[in-house]
Amino acid sequence: MYNMKYKFGSFELNIRNQQLLCDGVPINIEPQVFDLLAYLAENADTLVTQDDLIESVWRGRIVSDSAISARISAARAAVGDSGSRQEIIKTIPRKGFRFIAEVKKSSELSEKEAVRSNGANAQKVRYCTSFDGTRIGYATTGKGQPFVRTGHWLTHLEHDWQSPLWRPILDELGGIFTVTRYDQRGTGLSEWSVEDFSLERCLEDLEAVIEAAGLERFILYGTSQGAPTAIAFAARHPEMVSHLILHGGYVQGRLIRGTTEERELGHALLTLIRHGWGKQGSAFIKGLSSMFIPEGTKEQIDSLVETQRLTTTAGNAALLREAVDNFDVSDLLDSITSSTLVIHARNDSVQPFEQGQELAANIKDAQLVMLDSPNHALLKHEPSWDIFFNELREFSFTDLA
Repeated sequence: MYNMKYKFGSFELNIRNQQLLCDGVPINIEPQVFDLLAYLAENADTLVTQDDLIESVWRGRIVSDSAISARISAARAAVGDSGSRQEIIKTIPRKGFRFIAEVKKSSELSEKEAVRSNGANAQKVRYCTSFDGTRIGYATTGKGQPFVRTGHWLTHLEHDWQSPLWRPILDELGGIFTVTRYDQRGTGLSEWSVEDFSLERCLEDLEAVIEAAGLERFILYGTSQGAPTAIAFAARHPEMVSHLILHGGYVQGRLIRGTTEERELGHALLTLIRHGWGKQGSAFIKGLSSMFIPEGTKEQIDSLVETQRLTTTAGNAALLREAVDNFDVSDLLDSITSSTLVIHARNDSVQPFEQGQELAANIKDAQLVMLDSPNHALLKHEPSWDIFFNELREFSFTDLA
């Protein structure tokens, strides 16, 4: 569906065509060497162990150290490196390898998918610039009352538009509202080369999108990690937020919440991200799907895996996860004046139901709706789907002020 391209120096890896190009000229390499290069480029500036290579390139088969060394040497030769001249693939003694060249990544729809996405409900991606100069991709679709979805971990504007997990939600929302959404910094079609994922930077990204989209007053929807960003915006710009909707959100991230268990889970998740990001069949993939969508279909889970691969690097994912797990909006809740609806799944494994209760209890006159579900992300085939959208419609079209 998507064609990923990795550019470094005069080289380009074209995933769809399985080609390595140098100044536009194809270089002949074996398929396994191409796969190795692609994996290293995808995980640029991240330590890749031999076990990582065996799992991803050799699909877990038994392989000798000499076979790995031979493929590394062939990959180096293809990009002008050598054992002594390690300007692209660097060996980290007794630990593994690191792709140290600067990599620019891009993804595009195939021609077939681009044609499919054109039509009455097609989206157009635009860009704006946040306060610190970071490029943010955003899109507006649907018809109706203005509705803004804050950025969260993780999205990809184009992939989500085709995803069996996210597209049904976007279609449902687009049938009710004019929906503006964006990819968070460091992810999706927004700029990846960033290091600051603080709440203030995330708030500035939201402010930049709203200004670029020309919005003055709207419904603000924050799901998961997007909830603290939405709360921070509503506290700073109360005149712009007609209704505030917080779905699966939290007051404090798991690294600063009161329980040792929560903090341990946060650190464990960071470890899994660093070592299993985007790897089919890895412990992280299994753990993520069981946490986010335990009742998801195979197609939905596969889409979640693909979202990981396309959305960002393991390094960015870990930095972002660590940042959002340290968000704290406890001192902002009593300043919220917008009509507020809190929706939370009873058995949410990502953000516990108690966090939804705390949001509702500390925001004046907030409503709390509990979904009888274990899923952090909403699934169309579950009973909570209709409950969620019925509550959303009733709340959004009622003046509660």
